[in-house]
Amino acid sequence: MRGTRGTRGRWWSAVSVGACGLALAASVTAPAPAEAQEPAQAGDPVWRSTPTGSEARFRGLAAVGRSVAWVAGSKGTVLRTGDGGRSWSDVSPPGAGELEFRDVEAFDARRAVVLAIGEGEASRVFTTRDGGASWTESFRNTDPKAFYDCMTFFDRRHGLAMSDPVDGKYRILSTADGGRTWKVLPSDGMPPAEEGEAGFAASGQCLVSAGPRDVWLATGGGAHARVLHSGDRGRTWTAATTPIPAGDPARGVFALAFRDRTHGLAVGGDYRPDQASPHAAARSTDGGRGWTESTAPPPAYRSGVAWLPHSASGALAVGPTGTDLTRDAGRTWRTVDRGSYDSVDCAPDGGCWASGEQGRVARLDRSRG
Repeated sequence: MRGTRGTRGRWWSAVSVGACGLALAASVTAPAPAEAQEPAQAGDPVWRSTPTGSEARFRGLAAVGRSVAWVAGSKGTVLRTGDGGRSWSDVSPPGAGELEFRDVEAFDARRAVVLAIGEGEASRVFTTRDGGASWTESFRNTDPKAFYDCMTFFDRRHGLAMSDPVDGKYRILSTADGGRTWKVLPSDGMPPAEEGEAGFAASGQCLVSAGPRDVWLATGGGAHARVLHSGDRGRTWTAATTPIPAGDPARGVFALAFRDRTHGLAVGGDYRPDQASPHAAARSTDGGRGWTESTAPPPAYRSGVAWLPHSASGALAVGPTGTDLTRDAGRTWRTVDRGSYDSVDCAPDGGCWASGEQGRVARLDRSRG
């Protein structure tokens, strides 16, 4: 689900660019039914499956609104809906069948940016301005040491993409024209990476932003599961440790969500299905400088997280074994769905979507009760 360097990096590359990794085989071949639910409670969210006609694994997800959403995934697949998921259009870039898309950032029904991951030239960025009718390759990585994992945008023009450490520091790409051109930012303001540390290309949420300048980067694999923060669009960074377990290439922070520049959530754990993840979530109330473990975290590894729109305390976390809900800003979580999802995203108009393996995409329906 990510790329690192050295011998272990080659193993991780096989995980990243192959069929989602050997350790994920159990969840791929035997997913939990999307309809399986915990005992219903009034106000619980309900996922409604939207048939995509695809078998791709969609780790990239962009919720534009209740009607419009984009997903990006394996075998170079990009889909778009404009009718709330009743139908999906295959708008995949031509000739991208061997690429692994892991992130998509969409501004509306016509403009979107997708990121393909992998070592060297496998890491690429494509943009469309006509709803996927045509695509332009705007970036192709030429450094064999780099492996890009995630993107985020502050607005329609300014955005960043991040690579696993190159020469001991995370590499940051910057765009000021909506993804049409990119440049590598200087690394002077980036703190050193820990030995074995990298990002996880699991849900497009290892790099997230809030407001016009703040951005956070999630890590794992090193001695600590860390969150790096920049308040100047990626030029200078500070690092903070989280209580989410690390110390192994399969453990760390997999996804972040910030409601504003102060309140953040982190989820992760150990993605291997035969390993427990008893401390899979943490929260911050100071912009990521400090992190507190959830007192009742999700019961297993989670790869995606999103704040519910217009809520100061509600959020969803998703993973291969289910969806969890918090109503107290990450202090406690409760499983509300047993379906397998990799990513979750919500739009300002209240539209929330989830995506995952075997072409699965769902939209959040009205709450129970």
